[in-house]
Amino acid sequence: MKLFTNILIYTLIVFSSCSKDDETITPILDNGNPIVKSSSTYDVNFDEDLVYAQGLSHQSVNSSNAIPIPLKLDVYYPENNLTNRPVFLFIHGGGFTMGDKLDAFLPDIANYYASRGWVFLSIYYRLRDDFVTVPQEWLDFANTLPSNARSIIIAQYPPMRDAKAAMRWVIVNAATYNINTDFITVGGGSAGAMTAITTGISEPEDYRDELSVTQDPTLSTTNLNQFFKVETIIDFWGSK
Repeated sequence: MKLFTNILIYTLIVFSSCSKDDETITPILDNGNPIVKSSSTYDVNFDEDLVYAQGLSHQSVNSSNAIPIPLKLDVYYPENNLTNRPVFLFIHGGGFTMGDKLDAFLPDIANYYASRGWVFLSIYYRLRDDFVTVPQEWLDFANTLPSNARSIIIAQYPPMRDAKAAMRWVIVNAATYNINTDFITVGGGSAGAMTAITTGISEPEDYRDELSVTQDPTLSTTNLNQFFKVETIIDFWGSK
């Protein structure tokens, strides 16, 4: 795991000065890019269970009996005076059936990045057993597949929708955490890696406009008018 994070840190040398000194040092190239450190430098602050949106949970997929549930994230950020920070949004794995934003290894990864100058977010998203709202065309496609693949395909839509909602939350709250939204990284492992790739390469309207607010009223909580551009995708361990 450390290998992957070191690789990302070193690639950032092209736009930042990696110094072990404090943040008052002038960057080697004063071009307005974020500064991150090559080693752990800062204490880390932790904001837990912030609600980034809501999503529907049904008794069964697309059933009329549904309730809104809060979608939460955790933010790890450095204790420093810098006002120009890169952000890394991490999506946990679990085959779209399990996992959590506080999975055992995640705090270690989060503190690795935040202690070096990043804002690191770990998100919860809806899983298969939340029986969520899915567009009819997505269901139609799933029904053409073998039964052992059908439920997983159906379960893939909501995490994509939720991850992109979390990213729009980042845009809205960038000033709160001194985030430079020109330097957005998204990553994850397994199902989280698949979701991260989709978040990074899909069009802004994808996983946003397939359903209307009438069909899914919780879409109105997802900052639909915000846009983002992912600069870096980290696939920790993805699908074949």
